[in-house]
Amino acid sequence: MGRQRTIDRDKVLDAAEDIVINQGAAALTIDAVAKAMGISKGGVQYCFGNKDALIDAMFERWSYSYDEIFNREIEQDSSPENRINAHRLATCEHDKAAIAKGAALMAALLQTPEYLESTRIWYRDKLRNLDTSTERGKQARLMFLATEGAFMLRYFGFMDIDDNEWQSMFADMADLLDKK
Repeated sequence: MGRQRTIDRDKVLDAAEDIVINQGAAALTIDAVAKAMGISKGGVQYCFGNKDALIDAMFERWSYSYDEIFNREIEQDSSPENRINAHRLATCEHDKAAIAKGAALMAALLQTPEYLESTRIWYRDKLRNLDTSTERGKQARLMFLATEGAFMLRYFGFMDIDDNEWQSMFADMADLLDKK
């Protein structure tokens, strides 16, 4: 009897991301991932259980470096305004390749109602405790919207933004809350 082959979860996630990016979210199935990996459907299910768990793992991997930067920033100041600033920093400093891949995943998966709803919740949560009746709260909300606008323009390919311009934009956003 031969040694049982080990399945690398990261390679399974790579295959799933490639399917979503190249073929769209509708093409993401356990069977498609298994075929891309050259393993059985049971092998994919052994790693992730089901398609929802696979998708959750894809987003979790994508958001890992974002979360590290975000959490580092809010350790000393977790005010609603600084949480928005932490979002700005995490978006600006997040690994360029990872964020581009995440944007492609997001664009494809948001065509699915259940993932669109979870994204709506994520965005609403980012602004939840912000007091927009104050000038500082309004400036923080504007920083958040500018951060998201820059992200979408760059990573959805609507505007060519080189690294210098990207850094300059995020420095301008920091001025909104004097957070340089």
